[in-house]
Amino acid sequence: MTTSEEQSQGREQERTRVHVFRDDALGDLDAVGLAAAIRRGEVSPAEVARDAAARVRDADARLDAVQVHLDVPAPQGDGGGAFAGVPTLVKDNTDVAGLPTGHGSAAFVPRPARRHAAFTRQLLSTGVTVLGKTRLPEFGFSPTTEFEEGPPVRNPWNTGHSAGGSSGGSAALVAAGAVPVAHANDGGGSIRIPAACCGLVGLKPTRGRTVPNAQGRQLPIDIVVDGLVSRTVRDSAAFLAAAELHHRNPKLPALGLVEGPADRRLRIGLLVDSPNGARTDDATRAAVTETARRLERLGHTVTPVELAVDPRFTEDFLTYWGLLSFLIGATGRTMGAEFDRHRMDGLSRGLRATYVANWRRTPGVLRRLRRTREAYAAAFRGLDVILSPVLAHTTPPLGHLSPSVPYATLIERILAYVAFTPVNNVVGTPSISLPAASTTADGLPVGVMFSGRPGAERTLLELAFELEADQPFPSLKDA
Repeated sequence: MTTSEEQSQGREQERTRVHVFRDDALGDLDAVGLAAAIRRGEVSPAEVARDAAARVRDADARLDAVQVHLDVPAPQGDGGGAFAGVPTLVKDNTDVAGLPTGHGSAAFVPRPARRHAAFTRQLLSTGVTVLGKTRLPEFGFSPTTEFEEGPPVRNPWNTGHSAGGSSGGSAALVAAGAVPVAHANDGGGSIRIPAACCGLVGLKPTRGRTVPNAQGRQLPIDIVVDGLVSRTVRDSAAFLAAAELHHRNPKLPALGLVEGPADRRLRIGLLVDSPNGARTDDATRAAVTETARRLERLGHTVTPVELAVDPRFTEDFLTYWGLLSFLIGATGRTMGAEFDRHRMDGLSRGLRATYVANWRRTPGVLRRLRRTREAYAAAFRGLDVILSPVLAHTTPPLGHLSPSVPYATLIERILAYVAFTPVNNVVGTPSISLPAASTTADGLPVGVMFSGRPGAERTLLELAFELEADQPFPSLKDA
């Protein structure tokens, strides 16, 4: 390669990567570090809010990740909480009083919310300052944050690729350095998928660990749980500890603050191939097997495991997914009087049609999905944790999973991609996406996933701390 070709390639790489880390009040601090600097008086909450708002606008101009900006950001809490003064954003499927909640949909015009959602109150109890709301695909159905109309959310590692979904806006901003943490929720992988695509930590808590999600609570099987995406393990751990002070579920073991690795060596199951038969691509397979080797070097025991879910699991989850779209279409006027289900995007319409064609199967679908917990428990006999990919292949170029793609092709592509995450949503178990130690040949992150028994967030976080200490996660500020 000639010098001019190298320079041209360097310019192209610079153009397609986006980050807003700079020498301001935030620096390159994570949420824990930033909160500590605020407590020490090194920076003020007002300075942090001002500089973070500038970063968010700078990143959004290139990533299209924000749905609503607050024009005059200011500290919103009473100065208390583990994340006092830390800037963040809320995903636009969750109410923030005074701001519209659009759910990523063009099917209605959103009204300003009259009150905070329960999770918004829990998030604010940690002391954060909300700067606005992040974009998501329509009703969170898609694993990429793309739209039939309007620009997609772009991946800051390469703006030609998907940032994942459905918490794609949140993940893009955190990875780019606009804010240290941002709200995410997960009904089929929507915390873990964008975390994997953008090189972040994405912990889906056990069902009930955070306050019940208003939408999920109304479902026959509650598959939705709220959390956040972060750049460091300690931010995810500190958030759960702070959130527990606001809401403590007595049915789950107390978590408290997890601050580092444990001495205990774990029995870890290795699952490389998806229960639904989707092929894991070479880059993802290599990332997972290399992680397994690292774990063995650290003294853990790793053995192959099978997750023998019902052969109809994927078809059943797809039917259930369609039920959600059908229910939204039937009840959408509660979001806006002018709601028009015919204006829902191609993925939403296709899911609804899938359900309408199969609605008689609903009782059997629900019965089989509920029995998934038996297969999950069986896989954990003799194990503490299961290691797997987050996704069957690395993050695709924009357009591959667009809702404009014909539904039959689109759903085939989605099922070949989202092949590991939904089981944890159905069973309600915790699962964490972590960046693999290295990026792909073309510089994209790859996520690896650790899943645990119900209530086992401490085990997952301790293991995540150990891997992060063994080899720091790749970061755009160093790329």
